[in-house]
Amino acid sequence: MKNISFKILAKFLFLTILFGPVVVIAYGPEVATKKLTKERIDKIDFEQRLGDYISPDLKFQDHNGNAVRLGDFLGKKPVILSLVYYECPTLCNQVLNTLLRSLNVLNFDIGTEFDVISVSIDPGETAQLASEKRQSYVSKYKGAGATKGWNFWVGEQEQIDQLAESVGFIYEYDSESDQYIHASGIIVLTPDGQIAKYFYGLDYPPRDLRWGLVEASKSNIGNAVDKLLLLCYSYDPLTGGYGIIVMNALRIGAVLAMISLGTFVFIMLRRERRKGSSMSTQKMESR
Repeated sequence: MKNISFKILAKFLFLTILFGPVVVIAYGPEVATKKLTKERIDKIDFEQRLGDYISPDLKFQDHNGNAVRLGDFLGKKPVILSLVYYECPTLCNQVLNTLLRSLNVLNFDIGTEFDVISVSIDPGETAQLASEKRQSYVSKYKGAGATKGWNFWVGEQEQIDQLAESVGFIYEYDSESDQYIHASGIIVLTPDGQIAKYFYGLDYPPRDLRWGLVEASKSNIGNAVDKLLLLCYSYDPLTGGYGIIVMNALRIGAVLAMISLGTFVFIMLRRERRKGSSMSTQKMESR
């Protein structure tokens, strides 16, 4: 198949940024135009598996080289899952950097309301690499819970493939460049490991991320305002974000307007009664 031109590649990337997952090219444009054919691009995807469950029996290694079972990190809190690789020269770092920026302004704390699990898709990476990557991000997190709540794992090919398949993360290894071609984004899991939300590309607005976690927790975290706003906004699987539901917003706006009007009328009537009572008292005293 004829290789696509740089112009076509640029157009494709622009469209995917707007409408879907970003295809990550782990090498420069000159190499990309030689290697990245349309056939290869079509293989890379981030298919939505909303409602599916991740196997709790998947096993990896943590940053200390200890064996960990995914199910042992589920059951209590929602989880943000990111599939990256630690020696990625391009967008993997951007995925983690963007996530870190959002988490630093999120009014939830890692390790308290939710956990984060970052898993390397490269079976050749070691626990030492995971430890170094973990330290670089945990040290930049403004909260205190990242040391226990942000996990960086490595694993064997079979386990990585099972995890990637379960969340629809379709990637490809390029042997010539020794790099991976993959989509970028993060996934929110419910406490019992069900896939609840996808956030695509390199933009994870803190507001959307908060609401995604609230919904994934089945409202066990968050406050009354979150629950009210979630009546106005709905998750859009196509964009991986939240959009306003016009009718619900209008209904809630009408209810709030009626409450405000009722409060105003109550205050005015109360003032009139006080005024009338005061005038009656003055007349009695004048007699």
